[in-house]
Amino acid sequence: MTIPGEGNTDPVASLLMYKSAHLDSLSVKIGDKTAFSVANTNVDIVPPADGQPMTFTGGAEKFTGDLSLVQDADTKAMIDGLGYQNISGKLDMAGSWEPKEGKMDLSKYDITVDNAGTLGMAFSLGGYTTEFIKSLQQLQKKMAASPEGVDKSAEGMAVLGLMQQLTFNSASIRFADNSLTNKVLEFVAKKQNMQAKDIANQAKAIVPFGMAQINNPELTAQVTKAVSDYLDNPQNLVIAAKPASPVPFALIAAGAMASPADLTKTLGVTVTANGN
Repeated sequence: MTIPGEGNTDPVASLLMYKSAHLDSLSVKIGDKTAFSVANTNVDIVPPADGQPMTFTGGAEKFTGDLSLVQDADTKAMIDGLGYQNISGKLDMAGSWEPKEGKMDLSKYDITVDNAGTLGMAFSLGGYTTEFIKSLQQLQKKMAASPEGVDKSAEGMAVLGLMQQLTFNSASIRFADNSLTNKVLEFVAKKQNMQAKDIANQAKAIVPFGMAQINNPELTAQVTKAVSDYLDNPQNLVIAAKPASPVPFALIAAGAMASPADLTKTLGVTVTANGN
């Protein structure tokens, strides 16, 4: 780990850069039962140098969870019905950061649950420069120094103003099924005394009506097809947003309140299933 010397004004140095970290094991117990555990957690970082971006990789080789310890009756009934009293899985992540250009990419953040599926997330944003970090650190110091009970609305507005320096490049959420979808359909069907295929058909029929609220016919047709394809043959479902050019966060915030349909077009939102 690199610890900055006294008087160092480099905002990157103040982030306490390190090359690697390892956690052999961690467990959380309730009484004498292990509720959650994780083994072999690693993070490896190549710090930014000579104009090259910082890169990082990491993950957890294995995690476990004992969901039989859940007390809520409805939740417990669902866990038992799906057969997930005990779960296990792994975590993988990777990304990069270019301090000067301010481009931050999380190229992989995959959470895999055995015999269920993998939820993967990725995003790319701009404006996360060293100047942005320095301004954020100064604002944090100012807020920390404010006496208790003092109105901090001005600082809150300053944070929002600072966040508007960031731009949205892209994002995606992907679910790769490994039996979870059919288990959910069977569980719901059993509760309603129906067949799983009937529940799937009901879901297909509801989607167009739900999507109609955003007033984007093209996206509605795309989502309807994707959901139908996925429920017929659960493989993977991807929700992605990739605008033609970076979009300021201020525009996203304004668009979310003014016109959701226009915002989905501005962000280039797409929904696909099974690679189609």
